[in-house]
Amino acid sequence: MARIRITKQFTFETGHALYGYDGKCRNVHGHSYKLSVTVIGTPISDNSNVKFGMVIDFGDLKKIVKEEIVDVFDHATVFNKNTPHVELAKELSDRGHDVLLVDYQPTSEMMVLDFADKIKKRLPETITLHSLKLQETETSYAEWFASDNA
Repeated sequence: MARIRITKQFTFETGHALYGYDGKCRNVHGHSYKLSVTVIGTPISDNSNVKFGMVIDFGDLKKIVKEEIVDVFDHATVFNKNTPHVELAKELSDRGHDVLLVDYQPTSEMMVLDFADKIKKRLPETITLHSLKLQETETSYAEWFASDNA
């Protein structure tokens, strides 16, 4: 049977700062991110299966992405934990803010790599993550493709 790609889109608000960067993004600021998640697989052919005809239930894909990405990153501020921003992160956290400390510079490029790893671990073995598109602004985005990372 043919392999089909399906895509689900998500939005979330996240703040970040790029330590050591030589432009405005060194300052704490935020984005309204748009994340498109595309998976590929074969539609279920067993007509006794409640998910007959689906590659994956959009609701099941939504649950994975919400738990791994959206619920974690939405309205949080992300800092690289290996920089002096860790002091700012502690101050914000002590004041009740949601703060994420990550092992990478929180650029769209590095975030999309992190997201790909998290999503791949949760997908059923019959489903493959095909691509991610993380849009930071209306005109700027990072993309991850499985074929580029085989």
